[in-house]
Amino acid sequence: MNDSWHDLVDLPDPNDPNAVVKAFAANPAFRAAEWSELTCEDNPFRRPVRPDDLGWLDYGVPMRAENALKLSGLLGHRMLRNVYDLDQLLLPPQEDPAVTRDRDAYYSTRSRVLAQLARPVLERHLFTHLEQQRPEPGRPTLDALRARVLEQYDRRSAEPGAAFAAARAARGRREAGTFLLLQYGAFEPAAAAALATAALGEVTLAHPGLRTALLSHHQRWVQDADRYAALLAAAELRPAPAAYWQLSLNSSFARGNHLHHLALDRRRPAAFLGALLFHLLDTAATREPYAQTLQDTLGTRPGYFEELRTVTRQELGELVDTLLAPLCARYGPTVIEQAETGLADAARLAGQWDEDLAAQLTWADSIEQHQRTAERIQQHIDDQGLEIDLDTFVESWEVTSTTHVHDEHRLVVIESGQMHFWNNVTHKIELNAGDKLLIPLSRLHGSTVLSGECTYHQPIIPDAMFRQFS
Repeated sequence: MNDSWHDLVDLPDPNDPNAVVKAFAANPAFRAAEWSELTCEDNPFRRPVRPDDLGWLDYGVPMRAENALKLSGLLGHRMLRNVYDLDQLLLPPQEDPAVTRDRDAYYSTRSRVLAQLARPVLERHLFTHLEQQRPEPGRPTLDALRARVLEQYDRRSAEPGAAFAAARAARGRREAGTFLLLQYGAFEPAAAAALATAALGEVTLAHPGLRTALLSHHQRWVQDADRYAALLAAAELRPAPAAYWQLSLNSSFARGNHLHHLALDRRRPAAFLGALLFHLLDTAATREPYAQTLQDTLGTRPGYFEELRTVTRQELGELVDTLLAPLCARYGPTVIEQAETGLADAARLAGQWDEDLAAQLTWADSIEQHQRTAERIQQHIDDQGLEIDLDTFVESWEVTSTTHVHDEHRLVVIESGQMHFWNNVTHKIELNAGDKLLIPLSRLHGSTVLSGECTYHQPIIPDAMFRQFS
């Protein structure tokens, strides 16, 4: 390997968190996307991050809870998923020079060193806010924890979430079902990988049955591989790692990354077990909503969810004892306290995912309405002579904007030229001179210039004005 990116010269100052993150994101495999890279089904190492945006984002401080769905969260979770996946063997369907270059850069010694420096920076930035949102701890007993787990199961079963309802209510049902599957594929394989990671190690002296219990649940995922591939095929998708990277929501990355984060935190193994209990109860509670929603949107009853082996309510209660009783006997109530934090944080991230996905589906299904709203907002600005902050871009043919979110509401106003705008794999939206579109904050999207040159503006819409017209 003679690529300069494979050596260890010019490493960043490890005490400068932003320098560390920028250096890791400079990996050529993470470069901004090109026009042909909306999906990368044949290259598991190609993972666009938008590294240029890191110049104005601060990863040296914890992210506040209200900013979790903003740009630093999206780019942070993209980079953190890359950190975790470095320890997995990723095999492309075939070799070609581009794949080989990205593979060598991705797995390089420099990449691995920078990943270890970046990991604690990213984890602190992305997950610290969860500490401030946990419920008051109860009595640290197995019985109390079991009651919380079953309460979460009952709640999830009764109220599976707004995202399923939003997908079923969409006019573009196939588009909505496809996007729902994209998000499932962004966190479910990652959860399985985290489970396998947690099962590694020597734990038999403290908990003889733990490794067997963890591996048995991972084995279910392995055995379901063919049905999972068939599930994706119903939406013309493939089970290729990072194939739909650009269309994975921030909140979808977060769910998988949280499990990885806890699986690798060897100081608090019970926190992972608490998060795993939530993942298992969530899988059981949402199996039928997934099946029904995908039948309604894709027109076929998915065999994957029909045959998915999940825990029953009784088995879930018994699993609390199987996973945690031996650890409690050895280490005391600290084990329960750790498990409760893992359970509460995983539940919080799942709720955020549901809200985020429902909002994304609703916005994507109403683009024409948001175009009309954009016209009304722009007319209001013009009529009132309002001074609005805006960014202006002049881009040439095939210049592509890697998918991203904005930290505020924005309009896209095309002055001249033409672009394609996208928020799904199913279709692209054509915007021409004079067209306008409203993009609410935290809505995932990207674009590609189609004309020789395209000039467009992005007025930043104050929240009060957004609420007035929306």
